[in-house]
Amino acid sequence: MPDACEIAPGLFARGFTPPLRLADFKLIAFDMDSTLINIECVDEIAAAAGRRGEVAAITEATMRGEIADYRDSLRRRLALLAGVPVAALEAVWANHLELNPGVEVFVRSCQRAGLKTLLVSGGFTFFSERIRRRLGLDFARANVLGIAGGKLTGTLMERPWGDIVDGAEKRRVVLEVCELMGIEPAQAIAVGDGANDLPMMAVAGLSIAYHPKPAVREKAMVSIMSGGMDRALELVRP
Repeated sequence: MPDACEIAPGLFARGFTPPLRLADFKLIAFDMDSTLINIECVDEIAAAAGRRGEVAAITEATMRGEIADYRDSLRRRLALLAGVPVAALEAVWANHLELNPGVEVFVRSCQRAGLKTLLVSGGFTFFSERIRRRLGLDFARANVLGIAGGKLTGTLMERPWGDIVDGAEKRRVVLEVCELMGIEPAQAIAVGDGANDLPMMAVAGLSIAYHPKPAVREKAMVSIMSGGMDRALELVRP
């Protein structure tokens, strides 16, 4: 893929000549943590257990692609959270979690252009379902935290599709939704920031990296390095 060209300060395009039209796409898939929202939820939960530094270091290495096995990485982090009360998750939602700048503007623009919206996250349904409802997204997939006696078990619940949404599952979900909609993956947009987003970004017709890790910036077609997510509308017009 050719080198990225800086279209405006902090905004890069690679592999196409802007502008594109949102209406030429039918589906947009979003990562959640550090993409739609401003935090990595697992790190904030870890803070309640006094283990933020330990967990955040694993998260950062995973998102940068330095730890290749996302499933093992997540299990290691979750094990450190065993015993954290569910009230800590409520506190994260109430006190720390915000939508990233420009997210609502960009999502609404996609919805007005007729795109279906998908949230596919390696995070947790406790947060993703609230974000889905807040933004009016059509579909969502994320991990389900194990809870017993009002505390985290340090594990995830088994679902019919498995137990962990990793990069491979993100890719599979995007392709499955495309098939159910009767569209080609080239008609999908994928938005993310970390290494586990690369598989879904690779199959989409347009990939957008929001304040990405270096490995993601190197491969994304659009990279937003400064400003809000709505800056994508400078390259992909409604």
